Amino acid sequence: MNRFFIKYPSILRKLYPNRITRLEEEKSIYLTFDDGPVPQITPWVLAELKKYDAKATFFCIGDNIRKNPETFQQLIKESHSIGNHTFNHLNGWKNKTDVYVENVLKAEEIILEIRKECRRNRDKMQESRIKNQDITKANLKLFRPPYGKIKNSQASELIELDYKIVMWDVLSGDFDSRISEENCFKNVIKNASAGSTIVFHDSQKAFKNLNYTLPKVLEYYAEKGFSFKAL
Repeated sequence: MNRFFIKYPSILRKLYPNRITRLEEEKSIYLTFDDGPVPQITPWVLAELKKYDAKATFFCIGDNIRKNPETFQQLIKESHSIGNHTFNHLNGWKNKTDVYVENVLKAEEIILEIRKECRRNRDKMQESRIKNQDITKANLKLFRPPYGKIKNSQASELIELDYKIVMWDVLSGDFDSRISEENCFKNVIKNASAGSTIVFHDSQKAFKNLNYTLPKVLEYYAEKGFSFKAL
């Protein structure tokens, strides 16, 4: 038995209607990736997405951005959406609100710093074309709590800072080594539908399941006529 909710509980949707779990949109799937960026793994994900002209949302850990700025820049250059996943992958239930929010802001600082660096490194023609995309995405501040655990006080403060709290509609379970690759794939296709936000992880821990599941998920929904969009 899984120790996590593959499908986001309906009671939580009712309690927290402003938290993003799924979008009312036909023939679109929203793939999301947590815990990166990680060299080799994140670029592999990007290569798989490119095969289907797919866009996704990457909820990045600030310290991983600091360690792997080139990989993070690749996400920006390929026009995927960026979300905040705290600087140190904090469990909200185990941290005081002020400590938690400060950690989110620390991650935000490095995200904005590297965005600016990317812009400086582009020539003026590219900057003019891509900058308009980046401004829109930068204004949409996305946050996903690690482990899906966040106190109401923490969420309230982040909302006051203009963050949108993103949960999930379907967890693939790729992070759980007890789940087989086949069952990881089944978790997705048995539960996801139009408008679903699906959680994967571009991490070393999840790669065994991700390596098998992501290509199959992309193929499965593409054959059904779905497009893959970023939040």
